[in-house]
Amino acid sequence: MHAEYKVPGGKLVVADIEVDANRISVCRIAGDFFLEPDEALEAINEAVVGLSANSSSEDITRAVTQAIPADAVMMGFSPEAIGTVVRRALTGAKSFLDYSWEFLAPEPHEPLTQMALDQVLAEEVGAGRRGPTLRLWEWAKPAVVIGSFQSVTNEVDLENAEKYGMEVVRRVSGGGAMFMELGTAITYSLYAPAELVSGMSFQDSYAFLDDWVVQALRGLGIEASYKPLNDITSPTGKIGGAAQKRLGSGAVLHHVTMAYDMDGDRMVEVLRIGREKISDKGVQSANKRVDPLKTHTGLSREAIMDHLVSSFTSSYGLTPGQITAEERERAATLATEKFATPEWFHRVP
Repeated sequence: MHAEYKVPGGKLVVADIEVDANRISVCRIAGDFFLEPDEALEAINEAVVGLSANSSSEDITRAVTQAIPADAVMMGFSPEAIGTVVRRALTGAKSFLDYSWEFLAPEPHEPLTQMALDQVLAEEVGAGRRGPTLRLWEWAKPAVVIGSFQSVTNEVDLENAEKYGMEVVRRVSGGGAMFMELGTAITYSLYAPAELVSGMSFQDSYAFLDDWVVQALRGLGIEASYKPLNDITSPTGKIGGAAQKRLGSGAVLHHVTMAYDMDGDRMVEVLRIGREKISDKGVQSANKRVDPLKTHTGLSREAIMDHLVSSFTSSYGLTPGQITAEERERAATLATEKFATPEWFHRVP
């Protein structure tokens, strides 16, 4: 059993595992990390041997933590990374390179259709009728997109949203509200089999699935980094946020919205961003918290989007694809029968 795990902002950790009678009989940890003293590596391997093949990543992390010498120095990885990569090996987890990825180029959709497409395309991947897919979004109308568990009245000033012509919709994933004026943000979705994040905690999977875009932004000279749980940031503020949904069909939906040229003053008129959330982020106001990509690069939104696609293609490969007629039909039905209904919109009043 073999698995690899690139620590976000760190090094590659590789695990080769053998199992006998439901116990780990052989463990070989390798990678481009740094570790002192040398003997610590053998201590790590020995700590894993004998553990149940059903051990969680937390169980493995605990065993490794207890076994490493007190004076050991681990650079670019951690006991948690070992727990993750060993668990991924045990579960037969896949990597980005194990799949043939399809790319859906941006085309304008109404807000309700965007919500429905995310669910439909993820379900299609889970059912095996569609391969893993990267989709870039485009909007036909300004929108506010609230998280699945957010209160409409607590999060959005509905009068101001209407004043600025913004449709308010609720998505299937959790997380916070997205303020989407035309041409002011970059949003993408990843639709992937659940095996891609097998063996990972939710927090680890956010960092794992965001790593490619963090590296792409760094390729533009932006000092981007991942900030738990779901933010992509720079030294001067928040660039974007991610949300994720695991579907029972066996797929994971992971989508990210990054500010390109956002009107922060208008955003705070429409979104009721609480004082608790702002103080937790260590800033004085919501509009100063946002750090749009345009201020970093001076590039057009389209040029940045092209760079993201090029970066993903260089790393993992992408084949141009399209939304099928059947998928469009399902999305249209779902938009009407689920996302447009008062029951869904007001599920948390």
